Amino acid sequence: MTKAIRINRFGGPEVMELVDVELGPPSPGEAQVRHEAIGLNFIDVYHRTGLYPQPLPAGLGMEGAGVVEAVGEGVTEVQVGDRVAYAGRPIGSYAQARNMPASQLLVLPEKLGFDTAAAMMLQGLTVQYLLHRTVALKAGDTILFHAAAGGVGLIACQWARVMGVTLIGTVGSEEKAALATEHGAHHVINYNKENFTERVKEITGGKGVTAVYDSIGKDTFIGSLDCLRPLGTMVSFGNASGPVPPFSLTELANRGSLFITRPSMMAYLSNREELEAAAKSLFGVVGSGEVKVEVRQRYALADVAQAHTELEARKTTGSSILLP
Repeated sequence: MTKAIRINRFGGPEVMELVDVELGPPSPGEAQVRHEAIGLNFIDVYHRTGLYPQPLPAGLGMEGAGVVEAVGEGVTEVQVGDRVAYAGRPIGSYAQARNMPASQLLVLPEKLGFDTAAAMMLQGLTVQYLLHRTVALKAGDTILFHAAAGGVGLIACQWARVMGVTLIGTVGSEEKAALATEHGAHHVINYNKENFTERVKEITGGKGVTAVYDSIGKDTFIGSLDCLRPLGTMVSFGNASGPVPPFSLTELANRGSLFITRPSMMAYLSNREELEAAAKSLFGVVGSGEVKVEVRQRYALADVAQAHTELEARKTTGSSILLP
């Protein structure tokens, strides 16, 4: 038996229950991982509320780090005793232990601890494909990155600077503005005090930015389009304020033939070769110290309702983890 979070209906944080779950041996192609740390991400809220529906009853969580305790038939990617981490499907990392497809597991370099790994996999791999593949950024480009003091945002602030890309970040408080600046953002806009669209125009001399990275959704979408230069790209990768409402494609034409994409990590890292290449890139910048992953909140697995409440209220900064 192991303890795990389960939901029997969609709803608020109260629908999450810590229950005993029977954990059998790993099936062929699987490995059993005993978690040392579990990642907490906003996509977990989408799964809990049903914005991204899944069959019920269901688990939650897409990220974890721990030790391989057993392997099923045919597994070659990992072996018993390996320190591993993962991000992505199948959902269900909110657990003390679980069976995972071995093809999803990545062996951790010795210098990376479990807390760092659990905090960085989903967010770090997201930044890797956003900055390196979704848009062909080059040194000298300027981008706008919403929620710059969040877990994804703080990694992006640092990684953009490594790439020679100027990052303008938006935040909701002076404390978060200072945090984004400390992590490499070149300009920071407090959207509760300034109109971010007008400030971006000022900062760029009216030219606009190469790309906007927007995980906020409904509240920032149109304003983000107005921040782009002609032929710029809108990267909508989240819905923290709600889904983007329907809009006319002429909105893109009227602003200078803009591009728009709604990427997902599952599409960009759909095979083992892509996953290993992205992880090598991430492990490299974190291992070198060029990008630091800060775990700023830790919660016991039993306190997951509090974790979700604070995450939704935007009270968290940087990365958060659950400890089983």
